[in-house]
Amino acid sequence: MSTDGNRLRPQDLVNVTRERIGDAVVLVVSGEVDLLSASVLSDAITGVLADPPRLLVVDLTEVSFLASIGITALLEARRGAGAGTRVRVVAPERSVVARTLQLTGLRETLAVTATRDAALAG
Repeated sequence: MSTDGNRLRPQDLVNVTRERIGDAVVLVVSGEVDLLSASVLSDAITGVLADPPRLLVVDLTEVSFLASIGITALLEARRGAGAGTRVRVVAPERSVVARTLQLTGLRETLAVTATRDAALAG
């Protein structure tokens, strides 16, 4: 429940916008990715992969919380991308998200970079 008594919706917790940069698609994620809101991220990834780009970048720079279900969405993106699409994740050093991915041992698996420029270059 929100402070005004209304039920929280997934899109109240997380926002995902899509940007095309050359042959890459960047999903810019902001907010909290948790049990309630992870479907917003998953749906955005599924939408991109319906017509797969050469590179998918998931920019988590503005994410303040990443639950395990959000990590699962990132792993599913990597699996679902196929051979023709590279997937990169942006998580700035010293951020909560970068620390979470480090502790889970998934930094390399998810091809995590500290900046969007590095993800687009890699």
